[in-house]
Order: sequence, then structure tokens, then C-alpha cells
Amino acid sequence: MTAPIPRDIPDLPALPGVPALLPSPVPATAVVTPVRRPLAATYRLLVALLAAAGVTLALLLGSPTRVLSFFSVQSAILLTLVTLASARRAWSARRPLPSAMTGAVLLYVTITALVHHLLLANEASPFATTSPLTDGATTSTGWGWTWHTLAHHLIHTAVPATALLDWLLLTAPGRLHLRQAAPWLLYPLAYLAFSLGRGELLLPGTPDRYLYPFLDVDQHGYKSVLGNALLLGLSFYALAVLLVALDHARPNPVRHRAKTGFRLRPPVG
Repeated sequence: MTAPIPRDIPDLPALPGVPALLPSPVPATAVVTPVRRPLAATYRLLVALLAAAGVTLALLLGSPTRVLSFFSVQSAILLTLVTLASARRAWSARRPLPSAMTGAVLLYVTITALVHHLLLANEASPFATTSPLTDGATTSTGWGWTWHTLAHHLIHTAVPATALLDWLLLTAPGRLHLRQAAPWLLYPLAYLAFSLGRGELLLPGTPDRYLYPFLDVDQHGYKSVLGNALLLGLSFYALAVLLVALDHARPNPVRHRAKTGFRLRPPVG
């Protein structure tokens, strides 16, 4: 026989809060074997060299101060640095760079390509221009123009295309997040302030006082320029959201079975 259950059960003391889990001293590499990715490392090294070649040609053909003031050149330099670091991590089986960094650079080079091909090189655009990336006085004809054309296409077409291919074919999906889209626009906003400040410091009538026609205060005035900047900013944010959505919808091109330090035993019997 069992003892009867008492009717008056005393109140039990409240359970203390669940203690926070302590960080494990075991590194992740002890459980998941790091995977070297020589193909991704080699490709990213080539992308970095391509971007560096375009920037170097532009600097050799034009005034360094003027060339470095272009958004396209600055984004190509950022891509070179980030891609070199990413290639080193892929070669040495280290964790990839934060997605906030790689996604931002991907957005900037994509902006470079779209603005160039849709606004600057499009004859139907009201902002179409024939102004070269480098000094037109030194690249009007001959080999100078040939090298200028090469630098022009490298920075505005080849480099963004190869960066997009790296993202689509050699990067695991689902790493970009919507909360990152707004902070990515801080650099284009800073460039807007830089471009307008640069124009104010240069004397009126100075050639290429404003490097982009949609930011030319002398021609359009501040009201129109700020309106153009607002429309471009909204377009850039929409592009960032589109990149995040595509990153979560695209298939996974990086498929490798991670080897763990644990082995499951087959059921007995």
C-alpha cells in the first residue's frame, strides 16, 4: 500500500532563473572540420587583380586627385581590399567575412554598373555624358584612348560582373539581411556630401567641378540636385532590398558535407 496524498501541500519555493549558458571552450573547428576553398580563393584573387588593374590604369592616365574622386573608382578600391581578404580566408579555411561588409561592396559595384549603363552611357538619358573617367586632354586619340577605354570597361562593366558571379556561384545564400540595407546607404550619402563639398571648394568654371551630371549644381541648382539624390537614394535602397531577397531565394552553390567529430552508432538489435 502507498501512503495517501496529503490534501494540504505546502507551497514550493520558486525555481531560480535558468542560468545563462557559459561559452564553450571548445572551438568550432574541433566539431566541424574547416574546409579550404581553393577555387573560390583563386577566383576572388583574379577579381581583385582585375579591379586593381582598372584603378591603376585610370590613375596612370589621369590626375590621381580627380580619378580618386569618382564613386566608381572608390567602390573598385573597396572591392579590391575586401576580395583579397575574402580570398585569403577561403584559402586558409577560415570563416568568411561578415555579410554586412561583402554585401555593401557588392551593392556599391552594382550601383556603379547600373548608373553608368542606364544614366551616363545611355543616349536616351538626360544625364548622358561623354566625359571620360580620366583626363580627356591626354586620352583623346591613339593608345591613350585605347588604355582609357580598357580602364573604363574594367571598372564599370567587368569588375561588377565578376563580383556578381562570385556572389551567385561561390557564396552561400541566406547571409544578407534586410536590417543591413539601410546602413549600406551611409557611404553613398557620405559621397553625396563629399561631391557637393568638393564642388564648393573648387572655383566656379573649373572643369569637372562636379563629376556626375546629375550632381551638377551649376547646371541644375541645389533643389534639382537634391531631388536627384533622393530618387537615386530610394533606388539604391530598393536595389539593396532586391539583393537581400535574391540572396534568400537563390539555390545554394556551395554544397559540401561537413565532417564532424561525432559518429552516430547504429541501433543495437
